[in-house]
Amino acid sequence: VQLQASGGGLVQAGGSLRLSCAASGSILSINDMGWYRQAPGKQRELVATISSGGSTTYADSVKGRFTISRSNSRNTVYLQMNSLKPEDTAVYYCKMQVNRWYVAPSDYWGQGTLVTVSS
Repeated sequence: VQLQASGGGLVQAGGSLRLSCAASGSILSINDMGWYRQAPGKQRELVATISSGGSTTYADSVKGRFTISRSNSRNTVYLQMNSLKPEDTAVYYCKMQVNRWYVAPSDYWGQGTLVTVSS
């Protein structure tokens, strides 16, 4: 199973970006999907998650600005980021808990996509 993240880039404060992360490989289904981020010199932190049923959670710092969504048919998770702030600058990683035949559910990470917000 491989996760491919895309959509990062350079944007001015107040702007928007949409991240995507698609899973490929031998996949039966996917449970939780999520986005995490890691800023320089800081630990990786949770940004948002979405369950297989569509329930979402958000870090307080992004509530009201970011929206997580998913496409089960495409094995893809999205993160719509609006009203971006310089403090949102980080490498964003996607994570999925994947169900495969004959093995226990496992977590997989994408390679990360860099988001830079200029002031």
